[in-house]
Amino acid sequence: MANASGLLVIERILRDRQGIWQQVVEDRALSKLTGQMLLSSVVALACYGAVLGSFHSILMALTSAVKLPLLFLVTLAICLPTLYLFNLVFGARLSVRQSVALVMVALTVTAMLAVAFAPIALFFLITAPDYSFFKLLNVAILALSALVGLRFLTGGMRVLNDHGLLAPEKKETPAPAPAPAAAPAPEPAFVGAVNGATTPAAAPAPAAAPAVITVADLPPGYMVTRAPAQPFPRPLPARQPAPPSMTLLYVWILLFGFVGTQLAWTLRPFFGSPGMKFSLYRDIDGNFYAEIFRTLSHLF
Repeated sequence: MANASGLLVIERILRDRQGIWQQVVEDRALSKLTGQMLLSSVVALACYGAVLGSFHSILMALTSAVKLPLLFLVTLAICLPTLYLFNLVFGARLSVRQSVALVMVALTVTAMLAVAFAPIALFFLITAPDYSFFKLLNVAILALSALVGLRFLTGGMRVLNDHGLLAPEKKETPAPAPAPAAAPAPEPAFVGAVNGATTPAAAPAPAAAPAVITVADLPPGYMVTRAPAQPFPRPLPARQPAPPSMTLLYVWILLFGFVGTQLAWTLRPFFGSPGMKFSLYRDIDGNFYAEIFRTLSHLF
């Protein structure tokens, strides 16, 4: 499984995610891993893009197969430098390869989950070819796939945080001088029990006149037992606060979403309105969110 290549890299990500994170932590063979994830993501997004464009025509399916991978990769190229610089500003020790591999894991999961929904989208395309419904269905599929992919991203960042890669490297401080040896602790006191009742033993005699008490010296009915040791209370471990890099990760995710939706609006059409002729691009007017609300009002 560790040598999975091409499209099979998603199986390794899903089955052995701890191995993937460990490889990112060790910065080991990340160029090959990133290339495998890039190949699988482009193929999966191209297949799903063809499903989107098939609502209009074969020509639209071909152009959407090119534009959907382009959408994700250009968004990644725009936003990745921001994530890397955020980490550098707050002392994270991630390399460029580690940052790219980490984000590519999320993109690969998103792409492969989206293409797994392709048969469902095709089913509704054949049985209920309504443009507004088909558009909202696929927007929901892509949004759900992106949320799952981003969950992988945050999980990977937490693993890197556990290995100390999101915090500045700590300088070693000299060890403190050893404390003087303490005097040996006295033997535990003995308690006596008469008819089931326990009484504390008498205080030990002064060191100048030691006295040794044996079992034979005790009156009948006494039972000698060792005093139970008191457990030493252990302090609860202090909960480590999240580093600034984790907080900025959520800000970066919002930024990635805004850039991606605006770029998707710029690269439209992906579906192709049934009453319009084929066109590679449309005029830039309005925005993605206004179009979604308008589609919802037409549908309901």
